[in-house]
Amino acid sequence: MIIVFGSINMDVNMTVKRFPEDGETILAPSYTSTPGGKGANQALAAARAGSKTAIVGCVGDDGPGLRILNKLKRNEVITSGVAKSDDYPTGMATVVKDRSGGNRIIMASGANVAVSADQAPAEILHSKNLLLTQMEVPLEQNAIAMKTAHDNGAKVILNLAPALTIPKEMLSLVDYLIVNQIEAKQLAKNLKLDPKKDTVKLAQAMAKQGKLTCIVTMGAEGIIAVTAEGKGWQIPSMDLEKVADTTGAGDCFCGTFAACLHEGRSLETALKMATVASGLSCLKEGTQSSYPYLAEIEDAMKTAAAAKKI
Repeated sequence: MIIVFGSINMDVNMTVKRFPEDGETILAPSYTSTPGGKGANQALAAARAGSKTAIVGCVGDDGPGLRILNKLKRNEVITSGVAKSDDYPTGMATVVKDRSGGNRIIMASGANVAVSADQAPAEILHSKNLLLTQMEVPLEQNAIAMKTAHDNGAKVILNLAPALTIPKEMLSLVDYLIVNQIEAKQLAKNLKLDPKKDTVKLAQAMAKQGKLTCIVTMGAEGIIAVTAEGKGWQIPSMDLEKVADTTGAGDCFCGTFAACLHEGRSLETALKMATVASGLSCLKEGTQSSYPYLAEIEDAMKTAAAAKKI
């Protein structure tokens, strides 16, 4: 089983012709509110990719929290590890998109600050399970959950997003590190590596220093992945005629990668399937609603570009 330890939010989405300048107000014709949060997004993506998945997090005792949990349950995500806070509302994110599909996001943590690693007891963080975490919940609680999983032999995937400074000791608990190009450069500074190196060399340096597999996502340019032993791949993104919405594509990658890895697929195959899934998610509006099911991913894999060894 995959245990996702992470954030649960309600996303307020608006589309504008262009992003505002500093101090400028731009009118949007309408808005939608949709379930989101990196934890919830990745859990749903993992479940749709065919893996038994549970989420551990915290919501407010309110309508948005109930709506989000109901959607996760409908997608077969186990929600028994989600707590309800009387002190905080459900987390909220404002997602502003322009017509090209780009986005700007501001998140209010809300009940995500109240999540505790105790909600993921040691008996479920064992060698047959996999822990997937991000950076939208308290760092110290992430570290506790990761250490428990690491000590019990569970594989740990950390999506270092948003990009925050983490201690080297915490990085030593990670088996698979997923970052985008901006996060990779910020982490490189933290590790006293040269952030000006090209992406391949940066991934190689982080993989070697952290003794982990480093995966750098590069949007339309695909991904770079390097193992601690130096084995690596460059995988191109899908060739998309029209991008509808890139919001949440990174979360789709993370959840799908975790599912494929947990289901026993090779690292190269898991990377390719996750890249395909994130590409498919860009073809539809919305975040969770755009995430593909396993059959769709497998069908698109038939025409996916081959991975290039580096």
